[in-house]
Amino acid sequence: MESVTIKARENGPYLIKGPVVLTDADGTPYATPGENIALCRCGGSQTKPFCDGSHRTNGFVAAERAAQP
Repeated sequence: MESVTIKARENGPYLIKGPVVLTDADGTPYATPGENIALCRCGGSQTKPFCDGSHRTNGFVAAERAAQP
């Protein structure tokens, strides 16, 4: 089984690498080309839930890091 990696890009989207099924609130799957997708975190994307690069121009800042145990 292949692993899935989710990376929060600094001031950018969540990058998901690996085989995943993304569904909406009703359980309907989104069509996702390939195995790598970028999900919007800034709220400005015109293609939500996917990133369209809007974070580059709308002032989005989210440089949080994972808490260390």
